[in-house]
Amino acid sequence: MTAAKPIPESDLAAILAATREIWEPLRGRSIFMTGCTGTFGAWLLESLSYTNRALDLRANAVLLSRRPDVFRAKMPHLFADDLITMYEGDARDFAFPDGQFPFIICGATEASAKQQAEQPVEMLSTILRGTERTLEFAAQCGCKRLLLTSSGAVYGRQPSEIVHLPESYAGAPDPTDFNSVYAEGKRASELMCAVYGRQYGFATIFSRAYAIGGPHLPLDMHFALGNFIRDALAGGPIRIAGDGTPTRSYQYGGDLAVWLWTMLFRAPDRAAYNTGSGESLSILQLAEAVRDVLNPSILIEVAKKPAPGAPVSRYVPSVEKAERELGLRNGVTMEEIIRRTARWHGWQG
Repeated sequence: MTAAKPIPESDLAAILAATREIWEPLRGRSIFMTGCTGTFGAWLLESLSYTNRALDLRANAVLLSRRPDVFRAKMPHLFADDLITMYEGDARDFAFPDGQFPFIICGATEASAKQQAEQPVEMLSTILRGTERTLEFAAQCGCKRLLLTSSGAVYGRQPSEIVHLPESYAGAPDPTDFNSVYAEGKRASELMCAVYGRQYGFATIFSRAYAIGGPHLPLDMHFALGNFIRDALAGGPIRIAGDGTPTRSYQYGGDLAVWLWTMLFRAPDRAAYNTGSGESLSILQLAEAVRDVLNPSILIEVAKKPAPGAPVSRYVPSVEKAERELGLRNGVTMEEIIRRTARWHGWQG
């Protein structure tokens, strides 16, 4: 496996600058993390490692992984000090590590269109049983605060007339649709966390995440931003499989890390926050932005024509609650997200 490049130090320094005042509760203590070997996890772990050294926190992170050697080979720079300990096990049945862990981040599994289509039972089992096993551990390891990385998918389909979806929206996925596996898994996980937290006396916080960009964003999965950057770096054309009208928004990985760490240490018990950007743009506008930043001469190909009068497919959060209650803001523009993502993947512009 080819080792991934580290996140630029400038990004890690910016995360530290935005979070410097929140880290004291972790000083000399331990944090347990599951499901943190993907894009979200890379940002969390690298920012934690950087902050631990910069502030001399002398904290320790234990990271659960089914294949620790693979992750170590992917990100060897994370293991230059003894902050991060890899702990081998499946989230669904792992043996509990020794020690007290006042902080836990529970991820269980990342969104994967491929796994949902090809292994839906495996995905659902990993989310539900993985969350439950982590909560069983939280109940006996001295946990005080647990952050669940949930998803905006828990709301189900966003009505086209709601431009920015708030946390108070009472919609839900269709429980009879096998395409709801990820969404329903995360929805049930939120309830499990709330129930366990109430019974065993630890705070639970929910981050309902939306799309992100930046270093570690794959260019070969189901993420439109990554695919468009891949097409642009290859010389084009940028290909849109649909009609280009669905509306999305994108948060930079560095801003994401600031939001997640702030939620873990500062959010009230059983609070849920949309985690993302309220700056919406259509898939066609996203493709145009990628073209304009990376290679203005290439073409954009749109496979389908928009159907007259069809409702707009939206997946855009309201982030007013996080702004109002936690003072969180996004600092990286869409153009800069594209630029930094492409540079991490080798673009020289």
